[in-house]
Amino acid sequence: MKYAPLAASIVLGLLFIMTAVMVLFNLAPMPELPKDTPIYHFMAAFLPTGYMKFVKVFELIGGLFLLIPKTRNLGLLCLGPIIVNILAFHHFVAGDGIFQPMLIGISLLALFLLWSERKAWSGLLR
Repeated sequence: MKYAPLAASIVLGLLFIMTAVMVLFNLAPMPELPKDTPIYHFMAAFLPTGYMKFVKVFELIGGLFLLIPKTRNLGLLCLGPIIVNILAFHHFVAGDGIFQPMLIGISLLALFLLWSERKAWSGLLR
């Protein structure tokens, strides 16, 4: 159990680093979205304004912080709102629900890391 938080933080950190680098450096083309869908309108508002790049910078920073054990909680603090927004996007905008394997995996890894560092987070609850 000693290495489980380290493994979880490496998997979650590398996942967010990979997705952030793919978008920030345009390594993969954006998929064509069907016109007049909620996802199309959502992305039409996010992409031209630069807001998506702003989010991806925080994903990159949070992922890097997760890889360093001493800054793991700071990484969770950066990625927590992003994970909640990913879940909200899939529930409200995409309409495909939050019970997809990737979303469940991301959520469980983040919750496990929060649980493993609960003593450090307990100061916020007092």
